Amino acid sequence: MTLNLTTDPSAATLLPIAKKEGISTVWDRHRAMQPQCGFGQLGVCCRICWKGPCRIDPFGDGPQRGICGADADTIVARNLIRMIAAGAAGHSEHGRHVALALQGVSQGKLPAYQIRDEAKLLRVAAKLKICTEGQEIQAVAAAVAKATLEDFQSQDHDAPCNWIEATLTKERLERLQALHVVPHNIDAVITQIMGRTLVGCDADPVNLILGGIKGALADFNGMCLATEISDALFGAPAPVVTAANLGVIKPDAVNIAVHGHNPLLSEVVCEVAQQMDEEARKAGAKEGINIVGICCTGNEVMVRHGIPLAANYLSQELALVTGAVDAMVVDVQCIMPSVAEIGACFHTAVITTMEENKIKGASHVSFKEETALENARQIVETAIEAYKRRDPRRVNIPDFKQTAIVGFGLESVVAALATLNAEDPLQPLIDNIANGNIRGIALFAGCNSTQVAQDSSFVTMAKKLAKNNVLLLATGCGAGSFAKHGLMTQEATVEYAGDSLKAVLTAIGTSAGLNGPLPLVLHMGSCVDNSRAVEVAVAVANRLGVDLDKLPLVASAPEAMSEKAVAIGTWSVALGIPTHLGTMPQVTGSAQVTELLTQTAKDLLGGYFLVELDPELAAEKLLEVIDERRKGLGI
Repeated sequence: MTLNLTTDPSAATLLPIAKKEGISTVWDRHRAMQPQCGFGQLGVCCRICWKGPCRIDPFGDGPQRGICGADADTIVARNLIRMIAAGAAGHSEHGRHVALALQGVSQGKLPAYQIRDEAKLLRVAAKLKICTEGQEIQAVAAAVAKATLEDFQSQDHDAPCNWIEATLTKERLERLQALHVVPHNIDAVITQIMGRTLVGCDADPVNLILGGIKGALADFNGMCLATEISDALFGAPAPVVTAANLGVIKPDAVNIAVHGHNPLLSEVVCEVAQQMDEEARKAGAKEGINIVGICCTGNEVMVRHGIPLAANYLSQELALVTGAVDAMVVDVQCIMPSVAEIGACFHTAVITTMEENKIKGASHVSFKEETALENARQIVETAIEAYKRRDPRRVNIPDFKQTAIVGFGLESVVAALATLNAEDPLQPLIDNIANGNIRGIALFAGCNSTQVAQDSSFVTMAKKLAKNNVLLLATGCGAGSFAKHGLMTQEATVEYAGDSLKAVLTAIGTSAGLNGPLPLVLHMGSCVDNSRAVEVAVAVANRLGVDLDKLPLVASAPEAMSEKAVAIGTWSVALGIPTHLGTMPQVTGSAQVTELLTQTAKDLLGGYFLVELDPELAAEKLLEVIDERRKGLGI
């Protein structure tokens, strides 16, 4: 039965234990919710005012307009762009938090933080056209923070946000400006979406979708600044060998799971845990303190410090079912409220840390950057005390974990390529795309969904694309899927890569000192780090003198679930990237919106959505798209 729910062997091991213990998991709640609302699945229900809720009959026999007169096209478009606004708000608020931290560091107000990668900060400043000659690094940090925070407050509607202007190809920026979808202010664009979808406002589906595209590009802007500033503060990722899946939890250690998306707290928790390791050993933990990651906070510390990843989205509850997690520390995004209830079934302290993100039943440590060291110490002390209450008879840690080589971004990719051509590092990549050794590039993103057997679509598609010599990049919980299933190893490259891709990955990896090939899938960070892959693509496009919509580049969210995935997928399309969805989007109740996203977008933007629920067929369709792009380039 568990095979229909998940392909993760750790999850399959723990689900029967959860059932025996009477613990409800995400899969149980999904089953109890059947049948799910068909109107909601089509996107044709509306509850934005109290005259409703209204719903449109998709078969034409019942109501075709809501009480106010909105038809299916308007309702679907409004619902969709509200999801985009929520996704953009999540990523961009994360980015604002990081930018304010950089500002605090520049002012000497945050003793727990420092600029660990000054070279990266200087590159960011150059990207933003900030003069750094003769400037102290603190002054550079202040200027970068100021320019970044302007993207949340500029009132010049004709000037693009600083980060989006600095990040895209010239051709792409001009194309988006011609459609009037370039954001000038992240907060303003999100506010506009909420305002225009209020009852009695924008009812033109095309105009609504264009507003949604602007919101999605605000999301991209927020992701870019969050990633780049985090790299400056905490260090740009470099290849590191670590491990993934629930087997990384240790029976004789104080296990602290960091979960969520914001690295500001987890970075300090990792540092303080090292300092307090001896205290854990005195409490009886023979292996001291063991930090493990869940979701994208886990990905953040994984790619920078090699912290092992215990679980991606759907498995987060099962980390607690092991009975060996002493504290789960959460910040923002993708945290199931159920973790507090499940933690209470064991000895686990579930600790919320953000004022805007509390969970009933959890304890709370109010995290502030100014008191980060004190907050982190309190969290680690709580974990050690919880460890003392652990019942060894209830510990069930699955004996499954996989090696994972992670930590790839533009800097580390260029550094590896530079070992082949120091004067022009991108040339080997371009040459191997041109000669067909690398047929194309695919970026995998998105979470897991209970609509799909956990991880199955990610793994199926990756193996098929790799066999056909497609270079694979991954972020977020998609990257977690590949890490858990052993696809971020040199052995996976040998086993699954097509001959020409294998030769390229081997040449680069060997030259870069890895004593073998690069891993089959390159882990590029958390979901907010999707901008890393775009940065690589923009560098290649600029080198070739073409726009992004000409590259043999595709994206896929085969198990998409979140409003953030809607925002990411929409900006991916807006940047000219054909983007696959493996779960049915809630838009099919409107033929007009569906056509806009899957067909009209191709003419307007070069990118478009491709929906295919069968992962084998999806991989075949993406190969066709890649070949079409190659033909357009004459290669």
